[in-house]
Amino acid sequence: QVQLVESGGGLVQAGGSLRLSCAASGRTFRRYAMGWFRQAPEKERDFVAAISWSGGSPYYADSVKGRFSISRDNAKNTVYLQMNSLKPEDTAVYYCAADVRAYSSGRYYSATHDEYDYWGQGTQVTVSS
Repeated sequence: QVQLVESGGGLVQAGGSLRLSCAASGRTFRRYAMGWFRQAPEKERDFVAAISWSGGSPYYADSVKGRFSISRDNAKNTVYLQMNSLKPEDTAVYYCAADVRAYSSGRYYSATHDEYDYWGQGTQVTVSS
């Protein structure tokens, strides 16, 4: 069982920045691919960013490319999402997710939420105009 706990959400004005963190339990975090997704009210959960178990090959949704950056610290079992130049349309609940089969499957990352095995409880990000 893997537990994921997000933090760092909040209210920010358009153009501002936030840094989300996701702390994971488990002794094999270094073998998990990690992803961030978001869900706005009455909308589906959308992919935001993913990072491979090695920390390389970050991958982003087109809507956040150039503004958001995903990173990880395997020594701290933590993945981060740095969000800059925030827009009102970035308002959503942000979830981190762990793909614990990535290493054994030879998969660097996935943008498909079905590939992820564990999810955090989410953290609210609200961007005011």
